[in-house]
Amino acid sequence: MHAPAPRDLPSLSYAHHLEPFTDDLERQEIYEWLHIDGRTFEDADGGMSRFNECALSSVTFTGGRFRRARLDDVWLDNIRTVGSDLAETDWLDAECRSSLLAGTQLHGSRLRRTVFHHCKFDSVNLRAARLRDVTFVDCLLRDVDFGGATLTGVTFPGTTLDRVDFTKATLDRVDLREATALGITSGVEALRGATVSTLQFFDLAPALAQHIGLTVKDD
Repeated sequence: MHAPAPRDLPSLSYAHHLEPFTDDLERQEIYEWLHIDGRTFEDADGGMSRFNECALSSVTFTGGRFRRARLDDVWLDNIRTVGSDLAETDWLDAECRSSLLAGTQLHGSRLRRTVFHHCKFDSVNLRAARLRDVTFVDCLLRDVDFGGATLTGVTFPGTTLDRVDFTKATLDRVDLREATALGITSGVEALRGATVSTLQFFDLAPALAQHIGLTVKDD
């Protein structure tokens, strides 16, 4: 299993098309070949907008509503979203590096062929989201809720899972073997369809035993 290497801005296939963006974000707009750099957006409303082959670097979103926005081949670096609403967004061929998502709503979102490098997810809501061919590389997922989500072909190389909830999630070809920690608070029964290492299995054994009502006792 090889984690994809992060790309830098000049290596993007559309880098030579990018133009600086200095306006405010608006709803239902189409943004293409734009570079948003060093900006702070407070309570912005970009709902149902489409970002196509755009780059965002050192951008902070405080609050804001981006529900049902679409990100196609978007590169994000050093992004901060704090209490932002990204529910039902659609991500395709996106890459996010060295970013923080805190108290962010991503429930009902669809992420496909998307990679997160060195990102921190803190209290992120991914309930009922659909993730296909998504990779979390050297990330921290703390208090992340995957309740009712569908994960297909998702991997976690070098990533720490801390107090993660998989209640009623559906997993298929999910590989957890290279995760550095499996702190799963709820939904251990949903790990059917996932692959873990032998050592990880022993770490999960108490939670699995509790789920099936198995008592382990030595005289």
